[in-house]
Amino acid sequence: MSKILYTAQATVSGGRGDGHGETSDGALAVDLRMPAELGGEGGGTNPEQLFAIGFAACFEGALGAVARRTKAELGDVSITSRVNLHPTPERGFALSVEMDVTLPGVPDAAAAADIVRAAHEVCPYSNATRGNIDVTFTANGAAV
Repeated sequence: MSKILYTAQATVSGGRGDGHGETSDGALAVDLRMPAELGGEGGGTNPEQLFAIGFAACFEGALGAVARRTKAELGDVSITSRVNLHPTPERGFALSVEMDVTLPGVPDAAAAADIVRAAHEVCPYSNATRGNIDVTFTANGAAV
């Protein structure tokens, strides 16, 4: 591995059903709860929600990097990220991700798709998930 630029550290106790997670700097502290859709009580967050926010935030940063490199004006970017939890035949679980990217400053559908594709090559979350889980994108409502 190359030089480490940054390390995020967090500690979780109690797991996803009735746990608590907190970053080492205290900037993020969350109560972890099983979602009602999975038979839990709800009332907290869960790993899928945290992953959805993390991936979307990271991807927006990657879009910004691509825009700077290409001198594109993206406008007020919005990303809706859905992380889906699936059962596997082996009685385990898998994830898939759907990312709906809105680039109001890029009205051309082909250009918007090209920017999203380029960001997918830059984003660390994209690089970590590539080949491991299904990730699909839309750009301004059109499939990428």
